[in-house]
Amino acid sequence: MVRPAYRKRFGQHHLVSVDLCRPLFEFLQPADWPVVEIGPGGGVLTGGLLDAGARVLALEVDLDWAAYLRCRLPAAQLVAMDALAFPWGRLREPTLVAGNLPFNVGTRIIGDLLVAASARPDLLPRLGFMVQKEVADRLTAAPGDGAYGALSVLVAASARARRLGNVAPGSFRPPPKVAAAFVGLEPRPAPLDAADMVAFRSTVHLAFGQRRKTLRNALAAGVGRGRAEAALTTAGIDPRRRAETVDLEGFLALHAALG
Repeated sequence: MVRPAYRKRFGQHHLVSVDLCRPLFEFLQPADWPVVEIGPGGGVLTGGLLDAGARVLALEVDLDWAAYLRCRLPAAQLVAMDALAFPWGRLREPTLVAGNLPFNVGTRIIGDLLVAASARPDLLPRLGFMVQKEVADRLTAAPGDGAYGALSVLVAASARARRLGNVAPGSFRPPPKVAAAFVGLEPRPAPLDAADMVAFRSTVHLAFGQRRKTLRNALAAGVGRGRAEAALTTAGIDPRRRAETVDLEGFLALHAALG
């Protein structure tokens, strides 16, 4: 079967060698596990997962590549659909998730997965992805790091994240303009109930909405200066600090103080 063309609108950059995926396999330990793979593309990761003993359900948004993989890797179950529409909460058994995520929607997919996993971490015990290096930096950043932001805090609230390795642009076909990295996520119970987590995300985004401003001024834009100062004082946070210096526990205390 003729290999399909690459389509820019799907953000397609396919891995050229399964050897590059070793850090991901070491993290996921996929033998005998069901694995949902997002964006299998040319099937390099898919084949590696199958060889490792995983039972693979692959989600491919491009119909031509889905048809190609059905012929090339019949042992995998191929579903032609957008991963953003997949009902993660309806999985019937603990499942691993892997993928070379499309650069244009990678953070949205990870966000959806962490929301689903926050209620039942046992359902999605390990998530391993290839993402843009910049996204990997943000996912794994600590307070004070240049990449630390709202995404870093919200991921820390839902999972333990760690970088598994970097990958150069030449490891893909076609080569992207930026480097990539493998990231492993281990979901954990959310620190707040589902409704309060929605409000917590709003608090975090408000705090980082104006990064160059102090927390007092950034929060004042949404809740007023007096309320912002009172909440920061209650949380034990100097109002002159900036959001990028505050850890997860600090943000949880701030959110509680804001009521």
